[in-house]
Amino acid sequence: MTAVGPVTDGVVPYPAEAAERYRAAGYWTGQTFPALLDAAVADHGGRTAVVGTGPSGGERWTYAELDARARGLAAGLAEIGVAPGDRVVVWLPNVPEYLEAVFALFRLGALPVFALPAHRESEIRYFAEHAEAVAIVTVGRHDRFDHAAAAHAIAAEVPSVRHVVVADVPGAEPVAGWLSLSSLRRTPPDTLPGDDADPSSVAFLQLSGGTTGLSKLIPRTHDDYLYSVRASAEICGLTAETVYLAALPASHNFTMSSPGLLGVVHAGGTAVLAPSPDADTCFGLVESERVTIAAVVPPLAAAWVQAAGRTQRDLSSLQVLQVGGAKCAPELARRIMPALGARLQQVFGMAEGLVNYTRLDDPDDVVLNTQGRPISPDDELRVVDPDDPDEPEVAPGEVGALLTRGPYTIRGYYRADEHNATAFTADGFYRTGDLVRLTERGDVVVSGRVKEQINRGGEKIAAEEVENHLLAHPDVVDAAIVGVPDDFLGERTHAFVVAVPDRDPPGSAALRRFVRERGVAAYKVPDVVEVVASFPATGVGKTSRRALRAALAAHLREESGEESRS
Repeated sequence: MTAVGPVTDGVVPYPAEAAERYRAAGYWTGQTFPALLDAAVADHGGRTAVVGTGPSGGERWTYAELDARARGLAAGLAEIGVAPGDRVVVWLPNVPEYLEAVFALFRLGALPVFALPAHRESEIRYFAEHAEAVAIVTVGRHDRFDHAAAAHAIAAEVPSVRHVVVADVPGAEPVAGWLSLSSLRRTPPDTLPGDDADPSSVAFLQLSGGTTGLSKLIPRTHDDYLYSVRASAEICGLTAETVYLAALPASHNFTMSSPGLLGVVHAGGTAVLAPSPDADTCFGLVESERVTIAAVVPPLAAAWVQAAGRTQRDLSSLQVLQVGGAKCAPELARRIMPALGARLQQVFGMAEGLVNYTRLDDPDDVVLNTQGRPISPDDELRVVDPDDPDEPEVAPGEVGALLTRGPYTIRGYYRADEHNATAFTADGFYRTGDLVRLTERGDVVVSGRVKEQINRGGEKIAAEEVENHLLAHPDVVDAAIVGVPDDFLGERTHAFVVAVPDRDPPGSAALRRFVRERGVAAYKVPDVVEVVASFPATGVGKTSRRALRAALAAHLREESGEESRS
């Protein structure tokens, strides 16, 4: 099977018939990201757009100020040679400069490549190489890590990267080889290249959760993504009075568009960027900024619920708490509304497209026990038998693998022909890798995963990628990693390694440190590393990593059962 449509510069476009249908239905309106900000400035120019703490301290910008900054930065980026169509890795934490940089790139017609602040050299180098990025935009230090130094090292290794732009503290001494963001702000011309962007063109590249090695890049167009933004803002009841708390990383798809920061811009509301997701920080912002809606992953929701019982902060402004990124267990869901005094909204989606919400007026049993229903009437969902190569649909109400296509779901990853051949069906359905069932009224209930991917507190981990890092250790001959159920994280990671014979086996702490020092995001470092003499016999253990991981997971379940009986 092959992906639908011709591939142009690494992007699989929507088929012409589908694109025409989505435009006729009013989903694709021809709006671009520069036009989104233009509309916000025209309607809400003097209203506060973003509140946050950047490298130079607290910031509070109106829509007019955000636009002026973005235009000025776009002019400066153009001056150093960043051109329409160029890719730029945006590696920023939750600082106001994130929105400035992103809209500057949109104004310029360049494509942001969104990286998470938790990513490290290994991931950023791959993104820069794969996208042939011309620049990296980052900060100096964040969370005890020197982002600027790492970006500079990557730029020295990746030929396409010509510039490292650092969101800096005004007045700080410049560092050789780096460009400060403030030094690039110019008086912009009346028009910029992005002002005339083709709405059907790719606007940016997001990151997939990744199931085989490092994340794939996801091309999103102005038309498809902004439809999901507008529809999400409507479903979630956003208005100009909305105050949205971005507790999760700004570059997460959840935080960007469900309805997220971009939904806030569409509605003319205020986005508050939390420097940390912890309850003390976020509760303080809820109180001081009168936050009305926030978005978290289940482990964070659980921590907030626990902290709510002892906080002295006034949380009465909070109307809605969105929980997504991983399934919210009914036990936790039942505790959220009484503890925080806010309506729970479950969100289930993916950066590749499909997003589901429980509606704010849904009955409590739907909100507590399902992950909602799709945004669009033209979201097509198929629930199929994952073990049958013909992928027949399962009986109504039964669990199966979720396939989807629709007006904001991609038709192929960026520059990934081989992977696209298995990730998408011949007729353009995306194989999400999720196991779900559909209720009679069409709500989705998530049951698990088909793919070899671990969902640790909303962060997706490809088993193969972590295994490859473990295998790089000179004293390791084989490695496998599996997800273990965890009440707080949903899943935690348990790695098994086979040591080189006739040597002292490396210890668990040493192996975890080894993986960390290879420059990967902290959430990918195994929670537990167990050195074993050999792997369970699977019959196909040496050729099927899936079978091996399944055997190891079964081994863990058996051990757990034995411990519970003893």
